[in-house]
Amino acid sequence: MKKLAAFLFLALTLTACGGGGSSSSEESFVSGDGSTTYIKIADRKIAPTITGMTLSGKNYTYAKNSVAVVNVWASWCAPCRAEAPTLAALANKYTDVSFIGILTRDNPATAEAFQRRFNLPYPTIIDDSILIGFKGSLPANAIPSTVILDKKGYVAARISGSVTVASLSELIEKVSSE
Repeated sequence: MKKLAAFLFLALTLTACGGGGSSSSEESFVSGDGSTTYIKIADRKIAPTITGMTLSGKNYTYAKNSVAVVNVWASWCAPCRAEAPTLAALANKYTDVSFIGILTRDNPATAEAFQRRFNLPYPTIIDDSILIGFKGSLPANAIPSTVILDKKGYVAARISGSVTVASLSELIEKVSSE
């Protein structure tokens, strides 16, 4: 009986830690599984206008004349930290591809430190309201999410969760060769 009472007390104590008044950004975090989705050219939808203030304080607008990799991230997201070196390396490798970050549910000062730590060589837009525009095509429904846009600005593919060198390179090359 004492063991049952101790177990119940421990269970109640542990479950009490998980919710309630916490204001952490991680409460509604959804982790992707790394799955990729490629959309046939005829079935693609136009991406929203990607424009806004970057972490460095500059205005940025994607010109829709090159393939783009749009990565949704937050500094508190462990998978985002894990994929950052891969994104930085591929941005340096694929110089003809526009890499763009979109910060979501994060503090800009913390995100700036993240961007410096991982040497991300591309702009990150602070305004995550851009994500609403992807609703009709491939929503960024996990953090991290990466969307690949074709040269005309249409949504061509998505990786839900962390990118790998193989998964992102394959999609970049496939979309670039169209």
